Amino acid sequence: MKWGIIGTGNMGSMLISSLIKSGAVPAENLTIYNRTLEKAKKIQEGFPKIQVANDLLSLQKESDIIFVCVKPHHYKDIIDSLSGKWTEDQCLVSITSPVAVDQLEKVTPCQVVRIVPSITNHAFSGVSLFTFGTKIKEENRQLLKTTFEHISEPIEVEERYIRVASDIVSCGPAFISYLLSQWITAAGDVAGLPKNQATALTENMMVGLGELLAQKVMTLEELMAKVTVKGGVTGEGLQALEDHIGPLFQKMFEATQNKHKKDKSHIDL
Repeated sequence: MKWGIIGTGNMGSMLISSLIKSGAVPAENLTIYNRTLEKAKKIQEGFPKIQVANDLLSLQKESDIIFVCVKPHHYKDIIDSLSGKWTEDQCLVSITSPVAVDQLEKVTPCQVVRIVPSITNHAFSGVSLFTFGTKIKEENRQLLKTTFEHISEPIEVEERYIRVASDIVSCGPAFISYLLSQWITAAGDVAGLPKNQATALTENMMVGLGELLAQKVMTLEELMAKVTVKGGVTGEGLQALEDHIGPLFQKMFEATQNKHKKDKSHIDL
């Protein structure tokens, strides 16, 4: 099976690195393309066995499964450039939520899948979100799931939930990182803890929390109950959070939903 990746930005380069390093895809079976070829060739320096295509048609001709890793408003250019060249045996994989699977099925004869990855896949962890088109063949469905099991937990998501699911697994690491940076700053402002020490403590706490959840030692609710002692410090801190958090996360999800609707309204394939 030959794989192709169009676009070597943050997510495209993450997929290239993770799929190869995890053993999911042999480097010699992967062809990549970027509008700025120097960027693709820079990646090839780290993985000498991958192929760099000089143009989109060359990549399409050489690949059975093709990932499109570009911004939503660039999809039309990619689809138009490859129009009339697809085969029914090829599989087009989109990684962006605003472009719906059925939109791509209407303009190409090939099989279509959307897979939304996460930066956590760099560590062969986290989730990848799958939405399959109606023309996907069973062998490709299983191949893609098995491949992404090397770097994530593949989870199927309905079209109507793709944005909020992406907020959690794909945008979530950035949102949580922002909150933790505020946490670290507050530890210094209130109690004088040096930033480097607060950062180290926070990072290691998060790794430990992740292990507790990964090993299913306890749920989030059980964890809060175990740590919170009646009349203790944790309870006071939780009460402060409850008193002051307000509609923070509601506003966050509202903002992402609105941006999603705006992006979708501007996509014309």
